Amino acid sequence: METLRSAVKVKKKYQYIGLLYISPWLFGFLLLELYPFLTSFYYSFTSFDLINPPKFIGFKNYIDMFTKDDMFYQSLKVTLIYAIIAVPAKLAFALFVAVVLTAKLKSVNIFRTVYYLPSILGGSVAVAVLWRFLFMKDGIINNLTATLHIPAIDWLGNPSIALYTISMLNVWQFGSSMVLFLAGLKQIPGELYEVGRVEGASKVRMFFSVTLPLLTPILLFNLVMQIVNAFQEFTGAFVILPDGGPLKSTYLFGMKLYDEGFKFLKMGYASSLSWVLFAIILVFTALVFKSSSYWAHYEDGGDKH
Repeated sequence: METLRSAVKVKKKYQYIGLLYISPWLFGFLLLELYPFLTSFYYSFTSFDLINPPKFIGFKNYIDMFTKDDMFYQSLKVTLIYAIIAVPAKLAFALFVAVVLTAKLKSVNIFRTVYYLPSILGGSVAVAVLWRFLFMKDGIINNLTATLHIPAIDWLGNPSIALYTISMLNVWQFGSSMVLFLAGLKQIPGELYEVGRVEGASKVRMFFSVTLPLLTPILLFNLVMQIVNAFQEFTGAFVILPDGGPLKSTYLFGMKLYDEGFKFLKMGYASSLSWVLFAIILVFTALVFKSSSYWAHYEDGGDKH
């Protein structure tokens, strides 16, 4: 009996030690994530200008959003188009680079590190400023194309292509997705490719019949994460075209949220916008998971959803 009590005391001691180790994370989660999350929900039902105390107004913010705010629909439309452009392009490029880097090349680890660097630097303000200088009408890209006698393109001033220019910055940050694809590629048994070669299958056929199906679980994860990131995009677009570009063609939802909260000091309305964005992300994520039962394949053949 005494031995059992001692064992229980030791177990409790280790539990307290474990809680002590994770206490910085718990403190950060409660103070910096959970508290703002719940507070913003309350603020979404108030009129709050960051100066005076919030005043409860019920569903007025949500009603005004859907009935009176035309820029709400514009920013939502731009964000949807941005996600449709950036997410597939980013995943396709990341997968392409991952496949290339699986080749047995000399110093391949150096190449993998170099290709991952954009993901570390891409979200920074400095790189966004550099992107702006690259694609200005008299920027580096047009100066290079001028040497080939190609007419200058107004990358950031043309409403038809400005959003594509912004999207390319997101595609350039493909490193994290590439690393996950690379890890998945290294887990595919080489015997499957040997069988394919014996059967006379081409590399393209083996990619679509062997590689891609076995990568679908990782593709699912990357797809969900990139959809979430795309809907929350702000830094690049704001730094490159802070006014939303020509005819608000690059006015993303994140910029709309920022303007309402910090430019117009309508924090209650901004909070309601953030909760609508949260609901939209939930819907798209649920749709992706629902559809994945038709295209995501697992080794045991079971339905993970």
